[in-house]
Amino acid sequence: MARSAAMPASVKRASWGAASRSRLGTGWEGPALLLLTIALLSAGIVMVYSASAVMAQAQGLPDYYFVIRQALGGAMALVVLAVCAQVDYRRLRLWAWPALIGVIVLLVLTVMPGTHAIAPRINGARRWIGYGPLQVQPAELAKLAIVVWTAMMAVKKQDKLPSLSRGLAPFLVVWGLVAGLILLQPNLSSALLVLLMGSLVVFAAGARIGHFIALAMVGGPLLWNRVESVAYRMKRITAFFNPSQDPAGISYQINQSLIAIGSGGFMGRGFGRGLQKFGYLPEPHNDFLFSIIGEELGFLGVVVLVLVFSLFALVGYRIAKQAPDLFGFVLAVGLTNLIAVQGFLHMAVDMALLPTTGMTLPFMSYGRSSLLVSAAAVGVLMNIARAGSKQAASGGVA
Repeated sequence: MARSAAMPASVKRASWGAASRSRLGTGWEGPALLLLTIALLSAGIVMVYSASAVMAQAQGLPDYYFVIRQALGGAMALVVLAVCAQVDYRRLRLWAWPALIGVIVLLVLTVMPGTHAIAPRINGARRWIGYGPLQVQPAELAKLAIVVWTAMMAVKKQDKLPSLSRGLAPFLVVWGLVAGLILLQPNLSSALLVLLMGSLVVFAAGARIGHFIALAMVGGPLLWNRVESVAYRMKRITAFFNPSQDPAGISYQINQSLIAIGSGGFMGRGFGRGLQKFGYLPEPHNDFLFSIIGEELGFLGVVVLVLVFSLFALVGYRIAKQAPDLFGFVLAVGLTNLIAVQGFLHMAVDMALLPTTGMTLPFMSYGRSSLLVSAAAVGVLMNIARAGSKQAASGGVA
C-alpha cells in the first residue's frame, strides 16, 4: 500500500489509462469512426429528401417516398454495422473465398440469358438481382468481397508480391474476372472501382509500384478500346474535355452539375431551395447528390463534407497502423479506401474533374446496397480498432 501511495501521479495515470482501455476494449478511433458514420448517414437522409421530393412527386409518389426507403436502409445498415463490429475480423480470412464465389455467382446471374425475372434490365443495364422489394446490387457486394479476398491473399503471398508473375498475376486473374462480369452489365465505373480497390490493397501489402505502372501502360489501350467501342462512353470522354461542345446533349449532365455547384456561392441557396432538382439535374438523389449539396449548402457545406471524409480517411488509416497483424493492416487500408476514395471520386465526377459516370457518395447517396456495404466496412474497421486497442492496453505498443 505504501508503494502504491508513493507511486508518481504520471505513472498512476498511465496505469489507469491502460487498465481502462483494457476493460473497455477500445480506444477513441472506433467511436470516432462511428460518430463520423452517423453524421454522414444523418446528413445523407436529410439531403436525399431535399433532392428526391420533387422527383417523387413528378412520378406520382409521395414526396417522402425515397427518403423513407433510405431511412429504412439506414436502420438496416446500423444493424449490419453492429453485427460486423462484434465479429472477429480474423474470421474473414476463412470467409474470403466463399464470399467471393458467392458474389461471382450473383454477377453471372445478372448477365445470363433467361434470368430477366430476377435480374431485369433497367435503364439499359442489368445491375440488380432479386424479387420485389428484396433486391441487391451485386457490384456493390463485389467491392467489399474483393477487398477482403485481396487482403487475405496478400498476406498469404506476401513474400511473392514483389514478383509480377508469381505475386501480382493471380490477383489480376480474379480481379479481371469480377470486373469483366460487372462490365457486361454494363457498369464501367464499378468495374474500375473493383480494380482500383484491389490494387490499393496489394500496394499497401508491399507490391511494387513499377508493376502497376507497367500494367497501366498495357491496360490503358485496352480500356480505351473498350470505351471507344461504346458510343455513349466515348461521348462522355469528349464531354469531359470540352463540356461546352454539346451543352444540350451529352454534356448536359455535367453542365447542370456545374451550374448547381456554382450557383450555391459561399453559403448556398438554403436547404430545400435548390433549383436544379426541378427536372434539370438527372439522378439528383444519387449520382449527383454532391451537386445538390453544393447548391443548397454552398462552399461552406462542401468544405465540411470534404473535411468529414478526410477525417474518416485519417481515422481509418490510423486504425490500420495500429492493427495487431498484417491482415488487419491491409484490410483496414482497403476498407477505408472503399469509403473515402469512392467519396472523393464522387465529388470529382460532379465537379467535372473526372468523366461523368455513375458513382454513389458513401452513406449519403440513395441506395440500400451501397449503405449496407459501407456499414459492413465500418463495422469491420471498428473490430480491428478494438483488437489494436486491446493489444496496446496489454503492453503490445511501446
